[in-house]
Amino acid sequence: MTHPTPLLDLTHAELANLLAGWGQPRFRADQVWDWLYGKLATDPAGMTNLPAALRDRLAAETTIDPLAPIHAQRSADGQTIKWLFRLPDGQTIETVLMHYDDTRASARARRTVCISSQAGCAMGCVFCATGQAGLARNLTAGEIVAQVLYAARWLRDPFQDLTGLQRPVRSDDRLTNVVVMGMGEPLANYERVWQALRTINNEAGFNLGTRHITLSTVGLPQGIRRMAGEPLRINLAVSLHAPNDALREKLVPVNSRYPIAEVMAAVGDYIARTNRRVTFEYALMAGIDDTPALAHELAALLAGLLCHVNLIPLNPVAESPYRPSTSENAAAFQAILEGRGIPTTMRTRRGIDIDAGCGQLRRRLGQT
Repeated sequence: MTHPTPLLDLTHAELANLLAGWGQPRFRADQVWDWLYGKLATDPAGMTNLPAALRDRLAAETTIDPLAPIHAQRSADGQTIKWLFRLPDGQTIETVLMHYDDTRASARARRTVCISSQAGCAMGCVFCATGQAGLARNLTAGEIVAQVLYAARWLRDPFQDLTGLQRPVRSDDRLTNVVVMGMGEPLANYERVWQALRTINNEAGFNLGTRHITLSTVGLPQGIRRMAGEPLRINLAVSLHAPNDALREKLVPVNSRYPIAEVMAAVGDYIARTNRRVTFEYALMAGIDDTPALAHELAALLAGLLCHVNLIPLNPVAESPYRPSTSENAAAFQAILEGRGIPTTMRTRRGIDIDAGCGQLRRRLGQT
C-alpha cells in the first residue's frame, strides 16, 4: 500500500520534482508552496488557482497537516496557550504560543511560538518533565514546521480551538517569532530541524526573518560549530543552568560528556565566525544554582563574551524537588551579573497555571 506523501516534509525542490513527475509545469510548485506557507492552506480543495484535477490528486495522494490537537489550555490571563498534538504514529508533542503586548506606541506586539524538535528528549535534565520521559523519536521537518503553521493560522483566523474560546479578531495579529525551545534537543535532530528552519525563512513562503528565529541547545559542541557555518544565521541560545561542571552534571547529565569548557570553546568559535550575540539560559532554582557565589562564578565564566543571560524562574514540575528561586534571590542574582557587566533579562513567567513548562502537559495527561 502506498502511503500519502507528507507535503510539509518536502523541500521546494522535492515538491517541484513530485509535481513534475505528475506532468505539471514548474510554476505549479511555486503555487502550491505559496498555498502551504504563504496562505497557510490545509486542504487542496481551497487552492483555487490550481486545476481541479491537480487539486483532486493532491487530496488523494498527499497530506498536509500531521498534527491532531488532542488537548489545549489557555492561561488565566489569556496570554499563553499550550497545545498537545498527536502525530500520525501516536506520539505526542507540545507547542506553546505566547503573547507579549507592549503599551508603548512605537513598539509592536510579539507573538512567539515555542516548538518541539523531538518527541521526548534524551538529554535527561533533572528539572525538566520532557527529560524525565526519555526520547521516543526525532520529528520530521514537516512535523516541526506544522507547529509554526498551526499557531500562525490560529492567530490569523478566529477559529474555535480546544481551549474552548474563540480568540478576538485583530487585524495586526500574526506570528512574529519562533523559538525552538520545546521538547527535544534540536541539534540532535540537526538535518530535519535545519530543513524546517529554511522552510520557515523562505521568502517565497512563510518568510520569517532570521533575527526572529532562535534555537536553544543544551550545548552540543559539534552542533554549535556546524550551526556557525550555516548561511542561515539564526539566534543561538545555550541552556547553561550552572557555571561549573560539578553542579551542571547534577542538573544536565550530558555535561559529563561535554563539559563546560568544551561548550564555551564552541560558543567562542561561534561568536568569532558569526559576530552574533549568544544567549545563555539559566533556570533559577531555589537553593540549587541561585546563590551569590554562583552568580559571581557565572559572571567570571562569561566575562568578555558577546552574550546575554536570560534568567528563568523555574517552571516547577509536579513531584520534583526543584522549585523556583524567590523573587528576592532572583533579583540579587541578576544584580550581581549586571554589576559585573553581564547583560541580563529576567524572563517573565508564563503559563504556570497551564503546565506550560516543557513536557508538563504531556506528562500530566499520561501521554509520555
